[in-house]
Amino acid sequence: MDRLVVKSAQDIEHFVDAHPSDKRTLLLTLVALGGIFVDAYDFASLGVGIVQLRQAFHLTPAEVGLITAIMALGACLGGIVGGRYIDRLGRFKILIINVALLVVAALGAALSTSFEMLLAFRLLMGIGVGLDFPVALSYVAEIVNKKSKTASVGAWQVMWYVAASCSGLVILPFDTGMFGDHLWRFAIGFGAIPALIILLARFFFADESPRWAAHNLPLDQAAKILEETYHIRVDLQPSGFTEKHEKKPTLSALFKGKYLPRTILTSAVCITQAIEYFSVGFNIPSMSQAIFGNSMHNAILGAVCFNVFGIAGAALGAKYSGKVGVRRMAMLGYCIVALSLLLFGAMYAHIGPYMMAALLAAMIFGHSIGPGQGMTLATLSYPTGLRGLGSGWGQGMARGGSIFGFFLFPIIMASAGKATTLLYIAVVPVVGLVIALMINWDPLYEDTSAVSKVISTSRT
Repeated sequence: MDRLVVKSAQDIEHFVDAHPSDKRTLLLTLVALGGIFVDAYDFASLGVGIVQLRQAFHLTPAEVGLITAIMALGACLGGIVGGRYIDRLGRFKILIINVALLVVAALGAALSTSFEMLLAFRLLMGIGVGLDFPVALSYVAEIVNKKSKTASVGAWQVMWYVAASCSGLVILPFDTGMFGDHLWRFAIGFGAIPALIILLARFFFADESPRWAAHNLPLDQAAKILEETYHIRVDLQPSGFTEKHEKKPTLSALFKGKYLPRTILTSAVCITQAIEYFSVGFNIPSMSQAIFGNSMHNAILGAVCFNVFGIAGAALGAKYSGKVGVRRMAMLGYCIVALSLLLFGAMYAHIGPYMMAALLAAMIFGHSIGPGQGMTLATLSYPTGLRGLGSGWGQGMARGGSIFGFFLFPIIMASAGKATTLLYIAVVPVVGLVIALMINWDPLYEDTSAVSKVISTSRT
């Protein structure tokens, strides 16, 4: 077993930055990002069953928008409010709490007997998702080495598209009349199963983030967590100095000094990517029906096929963001998305289904390779002491954008038609591109994993 001498919190930071990736690190990364799979499944599963849900509760377009937007509202609250507690209570406790919320919420939503009851459980589900994103990405950022940090954190989006595909594949074998009008209940309730698996995996395999422990716990406790996380032996040799760290920051710290432009850029990318994805991407099943024919099989298989382009784009985005920067990849993606939506909207009445499918696939690919990495940018733009707040704020902004897309897309499309709606949405990536051009910040430019500032030192 490897042996490490630890004299200060900085030794823990240096070890995490330099240690080579191994099976243990991969396992912990998968356990953390497994929650993202559940988050994506919970969002996408309703998209698959939205037609039956609309019929079951006789929903108007505004109510359809509300029942989808309410989960995003919960995620917005969970991200912004929960970010503070992620930094204060630690990563591990929140990793457990949020997935437990997802188990309860999935079962409650599936068993809902009224529109109001469904809204309440979807709100609870959103709070769980809002907590999970920032804590899972923060945890991954704080257990992997510096070289693989961007790619490891960016892998969350691959997990998202895999889950979005699985939401349809899980339902497809049962689309035979077995569940009748209750297929949507099965689709939503099934999310409790992977959530429970992730809950157990996190409880038995994960531990506190070593970086967070180095900032917030006594050195002997942090050293013990380091041992358990990486299966190494730590020889504790305190340096003889007592480190007193800064007071816990508040949300206002994100808007001061060098963090202000980062927060503006992060907010812009998270908001715009969410509007474009949750306006178009969430409605892929219904758009697949419009392109290929009005059947549940077309909705499910079409969504799976389009999500394959999301998986490819997300994998490439995670790989190259660590080399050329998240911001530059976002700019590339914005260009692809804007061009795809403009062509789709402008030529909608004059192109066949295969060209429509190609443009929609290009849009999903462009989104996932670039601006879809908004939460990666939010997580890596801040040091450990601010990471919960920063990633939580990014999640809040993303969910704010998704509320806009969820709620307004069905209303605008019902009144203006699909072609005009897509032209409206094409403005969004253009706005994101302009802001990204104006703010030249990327995590590649600065190491954000430095140990928090020591207020005073004294010999023991």
